[in-house]
Amino acid sequence: MIPAAFDYTRPTSVDDAVRALADGGEDAKVLAGGQSLIPMLRLRFAVPTTLVDLGAVDAMRGIHDDGDALVIGAMTTHDDVMKSSLVQEHAPLIAQATATVADRQVRHLGTFGGSLAHADPAGDLPSVASALDASFEVAGPSGRRSVPASEFFVDYLTTAMEPDELLVSVRVPKLTGWGTHYEKFNRMAQAWAMVGVAAAVRRSNGDIAEARVALTNMGPTPIRAHAVEEAMVGAPAEQGALQAAAERAGEGTSPTGDVSASAEYRAHLATVLTRRALQAAATSR
Repeated sequence: MIPAAFDYTRPTSVDDAVRALADGGEDAKVLAGGQSLIPMLRLRFAVPTTLVDLGAVDAMRGIHDDGDALVIGAMTTHDDVMKSSLVQEHAPLIAQATATVADRQVRHLGTFGGSLAHADPAGDLPSVASALDASFEVAGPSGRRSVPASEFFVDYLTTAMEPDELLVSVRVPKLTGWGTHYEKFNRMAQAWAMVGVAAAVRRSNGDIAEARVALTNMGPTPIRAHAVEEAMVGAPAEQGALQAAAERAGEGTSPTGDVSASAEYRAHLATVLTRRALQAAATSR
C-alpha cells in the first residue's frame, strides 16, 4: 500500500525540530530511524499531515559520560549503542538487550530514542530503561523537561510526551560493577519478545545487596517486578533463593493473550525467564 500524502521537513537543530513539530499540529509525526513508523505509513495505520525527519539533527546523536550517568542521544543507532565502550562498561544491560533487537539491518538504522518513544510493550528497550531508572529529556515549545522512566511509559504505544514534544536524549545512571542480563523468549530470530526480563544485581559478601528487575510484554507498559526485587535483597546467590524470588515475577502484571501466546503461558514464561536472568546476572560482572 502507498502512504497517504504528507508534508516533509528535515530540520538541523532541536529547536527547529520542535518548531516544525508544533507547526505541523497534532497529526505531525517524528521520523527517527523509521523502522516502526515506515511500515505503519505504508499500511496507513499512521496518516500524518507532516513528517519531521530528525536525521540531520546531529546534536541528538552520540553517547557521553556525565559523571555518575551516561547520556545517550535519542538519534544514536542501536548498533552504535551496542558497540559503545562506555555502554559496555557502565550500562552493559543496554548493550545486552540491544544485541537482541531485530537484525543487523534494523540495528544499523533504528535508533535508541525511537524505540523508547514508540513505547511498544513488546520492545526490548523500555523494560531496560525501567530497570536502570533512566530519565528522558524531552523538548517542546515550553522548553525542556526530564521525565523518569517510571512516568514516561503511560499506556500501550503511549508516553508522557505531548504531541508537540520530542525525545532528545536519555540519561542512564551508571551501574558499574553490577551483574546484568537480558533474557528474552521469541518464536523465531528477529521477532518481538513474547516475554523478556531485564535484570541487574549488585552483590556484597556473596549475598544480593540490591536487585532491579523489569519485564517486557507483561502488560501495556514495561513493569518493574518490585516483588522479585524485594525477595532478592539479602538473599544468597543460590538456585533456591533465585527460584523463590522468580516465583513472584507475575505479581502486578497483566499479560494478554494473542496468536503468539496465552496470558497463562506468558505468566509461566515470566517466572522461567526471571530465574534465568537472575542466575546470569548474579554470576556475572
